[in-house]
Formats: sequence, C-alpha cells, structure tokens
Amino acid sequence: MMLNDRSHILLKTLVERYIADGHPVGSKVLSQYSGLDVSSATIRNVMADLEQLGLIASPHTSAGRIPTAQGYRLFVDSLLSAPELPESLGELQRAELPTDNPQHSIAAASQLLSQLTQFAGVVITPKRREIVLKQIEFLPLSEKRVLLILVTADGEVQNRIVQTEQHLSSTELIEAANFLNKHCAGKTISNLMSLLQGDLGRVKRDLLELMNAAVHIGSDFSHDSMVIAGEHQLLGLNDFGGDMARMRQLFELFEQKTALLQLMQLGQQATGIQIYIGNESGIATLDECSVVTAPYRLGNEIVGTLGVIGPTRMAYDRVIPIVNITAQLLSSALTQSN
Repeated sequence: MMLNDRSHILLKTLVERYIADGHPVGSKVLSQYSGLDVSSATIRNVMADLEQLGLIASPHTSAGRIPTAQGYRLFVDSLLSAPELPESLGELQRAELPTDNPQHSIAAASQLLSQLTQFAGVVITPKRREIVLKQIEFLPLSEKRVLLILVTADGEVQNRIVQTEQHLSSTELIEAANFLNKHCAGKTISNLMSLLQGDLGRVKRDLLELMNAAVHIGSDFSHDSMVIAGEHQLLGLNDFGGDMARMRQLFELFEQKTALLQLMQLGQQATGIQIYIGNESGIATLDECSVVTAPYRLGNEIVGTLGVIGPTRMAYDRVIPIVNITAQLLSSALTQSN
C-alpha cells in the first residue's frame, strides 16, 4: 500500500497513541505527538484518506479515529519501532527456566509470557515420538468406576476414570494390573496396540475394557497438547468493553483448544515470529484479538510453538521481544534437560 511519508507518520502516531491511551485519537493529539508542522485541516484530510483506505475507523461516539486490523498490520509490518530492550526485558534475557523436567519448563514459560504481558500465555508441547510404558495401576472408586493410572518410563503420569460394564473387585483389579504390567512394561503404545489386537485379544472382556482405556490414555502422550496460563488476565481488559458473551467465547476456545491448537501449529512451519491480527487467525472468536507466536527448539529441531493472546491494542514493540526471548529460554531449558 503506497502512502507518502506524512501519511506514514500520522498513521504510526495514531496507532502508538491509541495503544498507549486506549482512546480514539483526534487531530489535536496527532499534531502534538507527530512532530509534523502541518495544520489541523491537513491532518483531518490525511485521516479521511486513511479511513477510506480501511486503515483507521471512526467510532460513532467520538470524532477521533482508531486503527483497524488492516491498520495494525501495516503498522507491524512497516512502521513498528525497534528500540533497545527495556531493562525488564534485558533481565528476561538473563533469566532461566527450570531444566529438571520438560513439563516444568513448558509450564514456567507459559506463566512467564502471561506475567510479563498481562495477557494469556500459550505453549504447544512437543509431540512425542514413542512413549515407553513403565507401569499401569487400577484403583476402585465406586461400583463400576475405576481409576486408571499410567506411568511412563520417563516418570510422567496420566490418569483417567474408566466406567466398566460390571463391578470389579480390588483383587480383580490387582490381577488385571499384574497381567498388563507383565505384558506391557517396557513396551511402547504401538506395541500395546499390537498386543491388544493379537494375543491379548483372547483375554476376558473386563480386562480388554481396561486395556482399551490404557491404550487410549497412553496415546494422549503422543499428541500435541497445550498449556495455557493467565486466561483470567483478559477479564480485566477494557478492550472487550465488558462484553461477557465475547469473554465466554474466548474461554470456550481455550477449553476446547482444537482450533487454537491448529493456529499455533502453523508457527512450527515458520522460523521466527508470526503475528495474527484480528480475522487473520481464521478463528471468529479472535476477531478482536492478536496472537503473537514463535517456534522453540530442542537442539536444532523445531518441536513446538509458544505465544501470547491479547487484544489487537497491544504494545507490539514490547510483546514481540517477550515472545521471542521466551522461545529462546525454553529452547535452552529443553536442550539442557534432554
């Protein structure tokens, strides 16, 4: 989009003032902060041109203007300032995430993103290649309800409540666990599936039911999952105008995760920062939000994506380096713990 220098300066000033103050920006403010020696009439004419181009819009309740998603996109791509990192971000560069366990590193990265931006921090966990089982246990909860506990060779634990067709005694559950541990300990989920279809296919129905549940929960380890921190931060933002219907949609998106997971996975195909503004995400619920993502690595291999979800009116010059540096920190922590 071809704009002259004056239009660029005024658009940049308008976006920066709106991000800083959250109020529609009028010609008087633009004259004060733009550094241009032009009349208010000239500024108004430029604003009219920018509005016609779809870069800014005029709220009904104000004579000022606000950026549109298209205006933010031009700002981010062409006009964004890149000042030296604030001292707080310099400290972030020197920070360290825990290296004792990958899940701890990922959770800490998500919390750090939310804490520093006051938005929602999101991390897509690395997809596992092969999960080796260590132990399976069953605990009776009540009639026809059993707690399945699955432990992997690297010490991670998942559990699930299984509804059985008939009541199983503690003795039967112990026998089932002993049987499965004998055949499955040290084997992968793929091996477990093969056993289920082969020799173990002849065991009694109740054991097959528990076996199927173990395969299902074990396969969850191999799928991408998501860690989200600080969703509640979005509740306090004025940008959504107390629109509780919008907030419910956002929290449903965080809960269901599928659409957000697909969006975040796109970041794994890129080498650096990706920014989705408004409807660029392809998710209707995020039409008033921006998503800033960056891939992180294990060694030299990209294994996941992290990012921040907040309103389109975010301080991109601050959020972008926070996301970028946190991705570097997580890459370092995972490489050290591997």
